Amino acid sequence: MGYINRRRSTCVKVGDKLVGGSAPVLVQSMTNTPTEDPVATAQQIKELYEAGSEIVRITVNTREAAQAVPRIVSELEKMAAFVPLVGDFHYNGHLLLRDYPDCARLLSKYRINPGNVGRGDKHDENFRMMIATAIEFEKPVRIGVNWGSLDQDLLSAMMDENAQRPEPLDSHEVLIEAIVESALRSAQLAESYGMPHDRLILSAKVSAVPDLVAVYRRLAARCDYALHLGLTEAGMATKGIVASSAALSILLSEGIGDTIRVSLTPEPGTSRAQEVTVCQQILQSLEIRSFSPQVTACPGCGRTTSTLFQEMADQIQNYLQTQRPIWRDRYPGVEELRVAVMGCIVNGPGESKHADVGISLPGTGEEPRAPVYVDGRHVTTLCGPGLVGDFIVLLNEYVEKRWGAIQQGACGTPR
Repeated sequence: MGYINRRRSTCVKVGDKLVGGSAPVLVQSMTNTPTEDPVATAQQIKELYEAGSEIVRITVNTREAAQAVPRIVSELEKMAAFVPLVGDFHYNGHLLLRDYPDCARLLSKYRINPGNVGRGDKHDENFRMMIATAIEFEKPVRIGVNWGSLDQDLLSAMMDENAQRPEPLDSHEVLIEAIVESALRSAQLAESYGMPHDRLILSAKVSAVPDLVAVYRRLAARCDYALHLGLTEAGMATKGIVASSAALSILLSEGIGDTIRVSLTPEPGTSRAQEVTVCQQILQSLEIRSFSPQVTACPGCGRTTSTLFQEMADQIQNYLQTQRPIWRDRYPGVEELRVAVMGCIVNGPGESKHADVGISLPGTGEEPRAPVYVDGRHVTTLCGPGLVGDFIVLLNEYVEKRWGAIQQGACGTPR
């Protein structure tokens, strides 16, 4: 994998995971089930966990939701879905954490939005109560600022200060700075109440890509807290995926970010797990982490009037996805496998040589033969109706030869 220089950030323990420092960038997601329904919520957490989510956030907004947390944890234990749970608190979090100690104890982290803990004197007191509970139960806290619910007292004060400047800044510039200040001042306030520095994570979410980049660059330059990245509302389908990929890729390439989430709006009835897959693909495309074997496939052009390469690429991708949970335990490291399925002689052989295993299918007018390359060397040529099956056999042999040896002990016997 490639190397991206990571900024120095404080390492925070969240359940059994490490966030920040030299730890890998983690994938986070969030449920959208009513937390009051512990069975449905646990089932969705399990789905997210199996998709690869390494931290899962749940809404804790009512007394019934707080009461359901122990049952959710119990259900997850039955399903062997061991993933840290984050409680998302707004408005009444200070009361729920105080009144439901089992909820406070079983959650792995609390998310506090400083814009939604009260105003005036109530703001500091409610915030203090939540931090006190986190200290009592030795839980980390993510201070999660959101521009849709920014601390209005802070914003008003900063707008007033700006108006007094000889040359006032643009109001949008003040807004961006207020978002950063809200996160930093809240962290400092938490530490003044006794919260250890290494139990704080910051996030400052907005919806526009340029604004998100600006906010996190400032945060990264002005603190060493671990940072959680993500657009606050990415949107649906292509828009949400592209916007999140654009924003997170810029920041991650600069070494900024310790956990990430892609907040996609799922289409009705579709899986919530798509946001996990997108996070993984962003990290894998940047060569920060590997999660699953990758297929490079030809997009097609006038040289490829046959749909054979498209069909084969789809079949190989589906095969790799099916094998992923099996190979993950059997062949450690197989997630770095690179496969190429190309459509003609122009780029086919070259791309195939760059992959671990690649095949160059014949284009229009080419001889109906498909050379196969392994580790950059031509090893055989396939043709005929059994092309896909023959290629899968070669893939399986390669995986066993390269990663199966890892499962052997010093004397060559299985561990």
